[in-house]
Amino acid sequence: MTLVDITVGDHALIARLEEALAPRTCAAFRAMMPYQDQLIHVRWSGEGCWIPMGPKAFDLPWESHTCYPRPGQFIFYPGGLSETEILLAYGEVRFSSRFGQLPGNHFLTVVEGMEHLTDLGHATLWRGAQPIRFALRHVQAESAAAVAGA
Repeated sequence: MTLVDITVGDHALIARLEEALAPRTCAAFRAMMPYQDQLIHVRWSGEGCWIPMGPKAFDLPWESHTCYPRPGQFIFYPGGLSETEILLAYGEVRFSSRFGQLPGNHFLTVVEGMEHLTDLGHATLWRGAQPIRFALRHVQAESAAAVAGA
């Protein structure tokens, strides 16, 4: 199991890469590590925040794709109809763009720090863009099993 340390503003999260569900998406994301950007509040989708990544499209298949990520789930939209982006749901989300509803690949799930998601979302909505940083965490098998059961 691969864990990712995520820092957003003043909040620290730990997430699990969903390598069994979205292997190619996870491999593409791993290749970007460590990754830093700005997290902003979504425009159309509901209670979520996103990282706009511009016009660079990734050649990825649909893997564990959804238009309705659950709180704590990150989805990756590889580009095409709309710009490439990563979205984090902190509440109810219907992933969409100016072109309508879109599916994104669920590739990362928060396993520690879920209690911070609402505050993080509200800070992004009312105070603006928040810096976000993703870094791979290497853990021993027994520690990974403990986090997986959390």
